[in-house]
Amino acid sequence: MSRIETDTVFVRRDFLEPEAPPPSLGGFPGWARKHLFSSPLNIAISLAMLLLLAWMLPPLIRWLFVDAVWTGSNREACLPKDGERVGACWAFINAKLAQFTFGSYPADQRWRPSLVMVSFFIGLAWVAIPKMPRRREATWLMLTAFPVATFWLLYGGLGLPIVETSNWGGLLVTLVVAITGIVASLPLGILLALGRRSKLPFIKIVSVVFIEVWRGVPLITVLFMASVMLPLFLPTGVNFDKLLRALIGVALFTGAYMAETIRGGLQAIPKGQYEGAASLGLGYWQSMRLIILPQALKIVIPGIVNSFISLFKDTSLVMIIGLYDLLGSIQRNFSDANWSTPSIAPTGLIFAAAVFWVFCFSMSRYSMYMERKLNTGRKR
Repeated sequence: MSRIETDTVFVRRDFLEPEAPPPSLGGFPGWARKHLFSSPLNIAISLAMLLLLAWMLPPLIRWLFVDAVWTGSNREACLPKDGERVGACWAFINAKLAQFTFGSYPADQRWRPSLVMVSFFIGLAWVAIPKMPRRREATWLMLTAFPVATFWLLYGGLGLPIVETSNWGGLLVTLVVAITGIVASLPLGILLALGRRSKLPFIKIVSVVFIEVWRGVPLITVLFMASVMLPLFLPTGVNFDKLLRALIGVALFTGAYMAETIRGGLQAIPKGQYEGAASLGLGYWQSMRLIILPQALKIVIPGIVNSFISLFKDTSLVMIIGLYDLLGSIQRNFSDANWSTPSIAPTGLIFAAAVFWVFCFSMSRYSMYMERKLNTGRKR
């Protein structure tokens, strides 16, 4: 009787768990080795930058924090005494912080913009954080009821004293202009992008002319025209609020740029997606809403956020028409004789730059998070 030998074959049912990288390739040393010291040229550049930082950072930190003046009620606190070094005048920022935030808004009514700002950031966090409950309801609430409540609280009426927009200023104006421009420009840009790709000649021509005209002039010209030239074409006795004119100009200007960004996303969608939507019996608006636009907007998230960041920084241009945003309010207080010292101008500008950087960096980081979350086309 012959013996038949068989080989036992083992088939693994699960993938092995990935092992940790070698110590030299993981963590900060691995990142530095890959990005900073991967070649002789990178090593030379990295060492030069480290030497530059070692030369610049110590005196900068000393001026900003060590020799800085943190408390005081007037310019005397920030003037050098007996030859001592005096750094940044943060006492000036502390004394003027309310004006930098609210402008000339009446002091006894500043609880109203404070409530609006707190409510906005709470609502924004509610909508932006994926694990929050009832995000859809919160989104509709922020898009419908919140703007109405904001206008009532800031402007007044129905039991609240009226505060004219000429008294608004500081960070309040910056946020109002930026948020209004962002919210209004996105749907306007989508409609213009779809119109420019339309097969109807009239709609396409109107969209093209609108986009090219608004993209062909600088924002400062748009604001100047909205503030100075527009009233000349209105009937006698008819006038628009200056802030409202600025909001309309900013929204239309940003909408034109947004349209080109979104059009790039629409052109990146393969033709098969349009044909697949048509094969399912979907109409134009159904296919755009359910299939095409979600993919196109996902592709152009970096471009959209770049436009939002640019708009947020461009809000400082409203100074040209007499509206004082954060930067304008800070520069306006440089002429205060009670705080006239050589250090208040650099301190104020550094403070404004820090505030703008915090908002712009936050938008940039959140856009990167959304890109990773929506990145369904490739491995993470």
